Amino acid sequence: MPTYDYECNACHHTMELFQSITAKHIRKCPECGKLKLKRLIGTGSTIIFKGSGFYQTDYRSEGYKTQEKAEKESSTTEKKDSKDKKK
Repeated sequence: MPTYDYECNACHHTMELFQSITAKHIRKCPECGKLKLKRLIGTGSTIIFKGSGFYQTDYRSEGYKTQEKAEKESSTTEKKDSKDKKK
């Protein structure tokens, strides 16, 4: 659930409120009691996923994962075969 900023147009009291996106806006100022509270438009927030593996492990299709696994196994087998031939 997002945090919304509110400001009263009467007394200029500001506050943050943690509420659901579908929740109705509150109108009554908790400081002065007037129905002048307005929700401010925020800049939003961003999510940054750092590290390896997020996209590769969580959002790849099963078909892609199966194909990737098969390619790794075949390359491992090829490496073993080339080592055996060198001996």
